[in-house]
Amino acid sequence: QVQLVESGGGLVQAGGSLRLSCAASGRTFSTYNIHWFRQAPGKERDFVAGISRSGGITYYADSVKGRFIVSRDNAKNTVYLQMNSLKREDTAVYYCAAAFSSVGPGARMEIWGEGTLVTVSS
Repeated sequence: QVQLVESGGGLVQAGGSLRLSCAASGRTFSTYNIHWFRQAPGKERDFVAGISRSGGITYYADSVKGRFIVSRDNAKNTVYLQMNSLKREDTAVYYCAAAFSSVGPGARMEIWGEGTLVTVSS
């Protein structure tokens, strides 16, 4: 069973950048499609980005397209979310999640991390 741990969150000024990491334990990491979600205070959890097992297919929410980049290094059992041109509305707890069967916003997530907080100040 894969376990996921997010890191890299913190406080950043609007316009700045952060890189989140999702580190996984377990030998089967490369068999999972990995996704990023976020949940702002008082709001539902929303899809942010997803990447296929090999990294060849990626999906992004419209709100982050062109600003965020998802990538993975299967040798390091890690998925990254590079976040650029951050806005105040990007403030949220960011979660990574693993799906075995498919990739994208409609995939069924089977494993979730605990989340990392990103705060964007003006």
